[in-house]
Amino acid sequence: MQFPESWLRSFCNPALNTQELAELLTMSGLEVEELRPVAPPFHGIVVAEILSAEQHPNADKLRVCTVNAGGAEPLQIVCGAPNARAGIRVPLATIGAELPPGEDGKPFQIGKGKLRGVESFGMLCSARELKLSEDHGGLLELAADAPIGQNIREHLKLDDTLFTLKLTPNLAHCLSVYGVAREVSALTGSPLLKPEFTPVAVKHDAKLPVRIEAADLCGRFSGRIVRGVNTKAQTPAWMVERLARCGQRSVSPLVDISNYVMFEFGRPSHIFDLDKIHDGLTVRWAKQGEALKLLNGNTIELDETVGVIADSKQVESLAGIMGGDATAVSDDTRNVYVEAAFWWPKAVAGRSRKFNFSTDAGHRFERGVDPAQTVEHIERITQLIVDICGGEAGPMDDQTTQLPARKPVTLRVARAAKIIGMPLTQAQCATVFQRLGLDYVEGEGTLTVTPPSWRFDIQIEEDLVEEVIRVLGYPNLPDTPPLAPVVGKVRSESRASVHALRHALAGRDYFETINFSFVEARWEQELAGNANPIQLLNPIAAPLAVMRTSLIGSLVQVLRYNLTRKAPRVRVFEIGRVFLRDASIVESDSSIAGVRQPMRVAALAWGAADQSQWSQRDRLVDFFDVKGDLESLFAPRQLQFVAAEHPALHPGRSARVLLDGQEIGVVGELHPKWRQGYELPSAPVLFELDLDAVLSLTLPKGQGVQRQQSVLRDIAVIVGEQVTHDALISTIQGAQDGLVRSAKLFDVFKPGQANAEMQAGERSMAVRLELLDEETTLTDERIEQTVARVLAALGEKLGARLRG
Repeated sequence: MQFPESWLRSFCNPALNTQELAELLTMSGLEVEELRPVAPPFHGIVVAEILSAEQHPNADKLRVCTVNAGGAEPLQIVCGAPNARAGIRVPLATIGAELPPGEDGKPFQIGKGKLRGVESFGMLCSARELKLSEDHGGLLELAADAPIGQNIREHLKLDDTLFTLKLTPNLAHCLSVYGVAREVSALTGSPLLKPEFTPVAVKHDAKLPVRIEAADLCGRFSGRIVRGVNTKAQTPAWMVERLARCGQRSVSPLVDISNYVMFEFGRPSHIFDLDKIHDGLTVRWAKQGEALKLLNGNTIELDETVGVIADSKQVESLAGIMGGDATAVSDDTRNVYVEAAFWWPKAVAGRSRKFNFSTDAGHRFERGVDPAQTVEHIERITQLIVDICGGEAGPMDDQTTQLPARKPVTLRVARAAKIIGMPLTQAQCATVFQRLGLDYVEGEGTLTVTPPSWRFDIQIEEDLVEEVIRVLGYPNLPDTPPLAPVVGKVRSESRASVHALRHALAGRDYFETINFSFVEARWEQELAGNANPIQLLNPIAAPLAVMRTSLIGSLVQVLRYNLTRKAPRVRVFEIGRVFLRDASIVESDSSIAGVRQPMRVAALAWGAADQSQWSQRDRLVDFFDVKGDLESLFAPRQLQFVAAEHPALHPGRSARVLLDGQEIGVVGELHPKWRQGYELPSAPVLFELDLDAVLSLTLPKGQGVQRQQSVLRDIAVIVGEQVTHDALISTIQGAQDGLVRSAKLFDVFKPGQANAEMQAGERSMAVRLELLDEETTLTDERIEQTVARVLAALGEKLGARLRG
């Protein structure tokens, strides 16, 4: 925010120089980013009036001017400016004057000169020559009543400084000159000139019908009709000057007045051409498919997330952001409607960025604008309109739906002293709140503050603690070294760290990648099967418009990025958050209502299964390579893999990953359709798992060295091709009487053609059983009984028979 120091001092003028004032603001949290003089140094330039301007006898583009500079006699000045004419008052650099330094950094001194044979006793100046602006179209024309002979720096108030503040989002109450002055008054104790809003005389009873349909968009809407205004009037020079020093160019009287009050009191407003409004105004949320041509010339498409002001025929304004072109004031405007409203910050936040522009109004409303003074500020705007453009004001129309509830916040003095780090009394805190204009109630060691209407940032106790130390002054903090006990925190052994997981994946030859949480809608539709992803209101790029529910799309994009750079082998992983719709999630400091945000880990392998080497041929990575990576990550925990379908994965080469019977993710080869769709030379293999499940650990349990010798028995059974490894092993484990310590499949045999032993659709699966009794030595009889029990279970449940 930029403003001139003189405007600030018109509200509060502390006994501080410019540098001290800037230091005070910065140390109170209002960082002064830049101090810049309004004009560079120069002297000897005065207000002069051109008495006559005659054509130069020897040059077509020069004029010989007779100039009154307040001296005993007029001066002769040769001038080439196209607007040099009798009767205007302009800056005159007299002999001996110094103009602002040029590109070489040296000031330019004016002396007596001769141009084409005619003597010139000075130089008439343009704004560019005085380094006041880049306008070089002619002489800088001053007001008709400018005192002749007065120093131009004094006349234009050029001995002023521009303050540029870098405000944090919680300081919305300082987005105006008066707001900053209010802070300066609280910080210094200097008196604050509080404005008086005298009601303008009402000359007629006309009102514009206004209906508020969306209370969650607009909490208060005030307005009035002003008839008979002269929009061709000229904006006063003092207003143009202040606007320019706030970085705002003059447009027209009505626009300038609206902008002026916004910079003065932080109140964005809008002035409609009354005669262009059809019937009345309705404040509502936009409808899908509606369009609006804005004042900046852009035509935007609207939807239900954007607030608007509409009449009976069309949308006329983007609520809290920018007015529409259809009802803009012009030189032909005679009757206007002045509007000032309170728009809920959440209803305005992010909407400007959605349409790729930003406005001063939106910047203020999305941070919070005082809802209590809409009427007073309309009175101020109306008075300026009547004073500058004339006209007759109508009655005020003020409608309120709901305003922010100011919840009291309690400050514990002892707690504040502990946080700040210096002794603090209740009286000191009370004095701070008085100076800030905060209403409070004192208790025993506490002060309960009810935030005023202009303070949207006071919500918790720490906000009040900050106010106390800001006003007391950070320089008053004692220089004490921090004291804190060094206590080591022991991580539970039942949970691994994310850092350890990164190391483990890196050890399996994967590289970590970090991607945006917002992705293309296509990725969600095709790779996650999500037709209704969470939409972004203000995407940083048009394609990245939705929040991801899977990490697979991000990894596929990383693969494509690497392939365009001729990478021969890609193995990457990501640990990141996904965003799922879940109505059970409530709003909190760490959550958003209706959105669950679990952490996932996903990896992708493409290209050769291993680095090229002389001892083996290159082969492409396959499902079993990545399955092996997963099993090594979870060892000694045992995973189960169950064939399943997933929108992104090959239907015959993908599986659900189960841990202790619970599904924790998927693994598989990319679907052929998406391999072609994303233009990949071969299909990568991917997995995506729930991070909490990956990080959970099973603590080891100590066992004594076995005292008995185990016995190995191999069995080969003939089963149908549909019988899986998991079904075979689980049947064996469920059938034994506690003697089978382990069962491992070591051979699968399928003959080339049917024979007497195996029919078509059958295969042989050989399993090695390890039998052990911890207490006694196994006998042949017990061994045979256990093997027979296993074979019987296999035959009963899987239709297996012993191979001969």
